[in-house]
Amino acid sequence: MTAFCRDCSADASDPATRCRPCGSPRLVRHADLHRLAIAHIDCDAFYATIEKRDDPTLIDKPLIVGGGKRGVVATCCYIARIFGVRSAMPMFEALRRCPNATVIKPNMAKYAAVGRQVREAMFKLTPQVEPLSIDEAFLDLTGTERLHGMSPAKALARLAREVERDLGITVSIGLSSNKFLAKIASDLDKPRGFAVLAPVEAPAFLAEKPVGFIYGVGAVSAARLAQDGFRIIADLQRADEHDLTRRYGVEGSRLWRLARGIDDRRVDPERETKSISAETTFERDIADLRPLEQHLWALSEKVSVRLKAYALAGSTITLKLKTNDFKIRTRARSLAGPTQLAGRIFEAGRDLLRHETGRTRFRLIGIGVSQLEETHGADLADLLDARTAKAEHAVDALRAKFGRDAVVKGLAIEEE
Repeated sequence: MTAFCRDCSADASDPATRCRPCGSPRLVRHADLHRLAIAHIDCDAFYATIEKRDDPTLIDKPLIVGGGKRGVVATCCYIARIFGVRSAMPMFEALRRCPNATVIKPNMAKYAAVGRQVREAMFKLTPQVEPLSIDEAFLDLTGTERLHGMSPAKALARLAREVERDLGITVSIGLSSNKFLAKIASDLDKPRGFAVLAPVEAPAFLAEKPVGFIYGVGAVSAARLAQDGFRIIADLQRADEHDLTRRYGVEGSRLWRLARGIDDRRVDPERETKSISAETTFERDIADLRPLEQHLWALSEKVSVRLKAYALAGSTITLKLKTNDFKIRTRARSLAGPTQLAGRIFEAGRDLLRHETGRTRFRLIGIGVSQLEETHGADLADLLDARTAKAEHAVDALRAKFGRDAVVKGLAIEEE
């Protein structure tokens, strides 16, 4: 069994429980440790960890990043998770479970800046980085041993140490032979984790998991599979591939393969992000245009920050509204050219919103940008656009350094 120390990279003997050179107990061991090269890296409680880094008085306290009693939890620290708080949980439920939690509104500009730094560190290991979100990505380190003078496993452990030392946050790493198993592994040892899951281990590991454990199998799909006798992954493992394909088409073949830990998807640095959006649920239903505009402005800024973090711009703006009787309305508009600016996103969304307001009361509003492309040429139709873009990027830099309230625009002031 191959083993090494995650804190100093020294090799370790199999029965050892601590590293002989540095005394650390953080040993990782696996028979295939130095033969696997596909990784999933996930920042631990990303937003919450950054907030605790920036305010040490929060270190030993339960922390929730989110807002509003009818909003949802963006993320929470591991202390809050002990009380049952989870991401995407309604805020009222999170505060019922953990009434002593400190609640902080998200600062997306700050998080995006840290996310870019983590991404830069990943690219120093390999150009084969496939971002999944602001705080996680797949990496393919195949063939990098000579470049780094060490195996992919040791290079990943070194990356984790450098991120913790230089950025003050932690990551968890999953290592395997494919993306499906690497992502599973990264959840096995959080936080500050490093887990290895080899293909030969996958069938036994997956067997007793519910079918919903497979990515892409939601509640509706899981219910249908259960009706057909497929409740746990072992049921899929026992099934014939042709039978599953006959029942469910291409999805049946996908389920058969993933149930065995087989995943042929490559790590794709060019993977297309289809859209970027943000939404909020109100504490009280709203009918009037002005307060709806104020929420729309805040969401437009969030979407803009994310677009800039990914160096993307989009030419289709989509407004989402949920009425007080839970009906969804979506309205879209195409722009003359791609944008990543909060002002242009807001203007398009506001024009769409004006046609929807009146007597209807809304409980949710959202804004999204699609038809994405790289930012080259975006928001440069004329000199005024270029100046606007330059000013907005300057505001982003100030907020990333000093917080969202460092620069507050008119609509946001009225919202307060």
